[in-house]
Amino acid sequence: MAKTLIKNIKTLAGILPAETRRLAGKDMAKLETISNAWLLIEDEKIKDFGQAGEDNCLPEADTVIDAEGGTVLPSFCDSHTHIVYAGSREGEFVDKIQGLSYEEIAKRGGGILNSSDRLHELSEDELYEQAAERVREVIKKGTGCIEIKSGYGLNTEDELKMLRVIRRIKNDFPLEVRATFLGAHAVGRAYTGRQAEYVDLVVDEMIPKVGEQKLADFVDVFCDRGFFTPEETARIMEAAAKYGMLPKIHGQELADSGGVEVAVAHNALSVDHLESMTDRDIELFSKSETMPTALPGTSFFLNMPFAPARKMIESGLPVAIASDYNPGSTPSGDMKFAVSLACIKMRLMPAEAINAATINSAAAMGCSHIVGSVTRGKLANLIITKPIPSVDFIPYAYTTPIIKRVILRGKEMKF
Repeated sequence: MAKTLIKNIKTLAGILPAETRRLAGKDMAKLETISNAWLLIEDEKIKDFGQAGEDNCLPEADTVIDAEGGTVLPSFCDSHTHIVYAGSREGEFVDKIQGLSYEEIAKRGGGILNSSDRLHELSEDELYEQAAERVREVIKKGTGCIEIKSGYGLNTEDELKMLRVIRRIKNDFPLEVRATFLGAHAVGRAYTGRQAEYVDLVVDEMIPKVGEQKLADFVDVFCDRGFFTPEETARIMEAAAKYGMLPKIHGQELADSGGVEVAVAHNALSVDHLESMTDRDIELFSKSETMPTALPGTSFFLNMPFAPARKMIESGLPVAIASDYNPGSTPSGDMKFAVSLACIKMRLMPAEAINAATINSAAAMGCSHIVGSVTRGKLANLIITKPIPSVDFIPYAYTTPIIKRVILRGKEMKF
């Protein structure tokens, strides 16, 4: 078994016991650290770690990485992305500057339908190459576990094409990948004015084909004003459950639309967005295992209210944060920036924001047992920073590139 030792670590952060699957309420402010540390990797996993003694006696290893006084943390876990898409939508960026809302752009045929049109024209290989470049980008920025959604196909063949690309990414890259079927992202252009028929297509044709080909871990629905109703959302979740797809729901972004209630009733892993969540939603979350997930980059880019993450934590809830990387409302997969936004705009403490972007975001993908913390036996998906004054410096220096090395599955990534 190959062993790699990381030595000269100023601060080893994000340490959790193996039984911890997520952090909630006051516990989110706890970020356990060791100063003057070392960490031993055996093959793909964290074998051991500790504090270097005065005699500097360290474990033997085949490879030694000198952290040179940097900080070592678990890689970011990004539980909500749409990085398989075609082209870009900077024209809509200009529309937003000129005052058009997300909903107004969608009604004009832009938004999701614009991306759907572009994706239809691309071959699977072309789509893969574009997405692979974004995967390389987020790995460089410290992401080691990622969820990727379909949802720009909006017809059966193009949704399957997207999911095949996600499968290729999972096979070709060392980061942990989870795939989500999001056929109910919007009503396909061919079904304009016939939403009920489009839902029939999702339930009767798309889900069986996705399920039979085992292309998705999760199912998602955009349950919000102007998109899909709670009743339609429930029907889609129930159909997907027959194929083992767990629900992760878009909800409460544009309005109080019942997304949390229907998601919690169906034991969803997470409800994401929550910019319009209510006190009743907080109560519903408190009685469930569903992870509230905030997407601060979306609020920043669309100039929308931010999810009330501070209130959620003070109510005893867990909170995850994710990037929502997509071409229309959040063209960024920079999780370090998302952590900064969580602190600056949602009033999270740095430790809370880092926990939200690691262990809790991993929990929102059902994989906090293998990633999301510095824990013996978990995958060695790690970030090594340049020397920094403290962990709080990470969100404070919100555009400073601090990541010096990225390790995924025990191996240092070469860029």
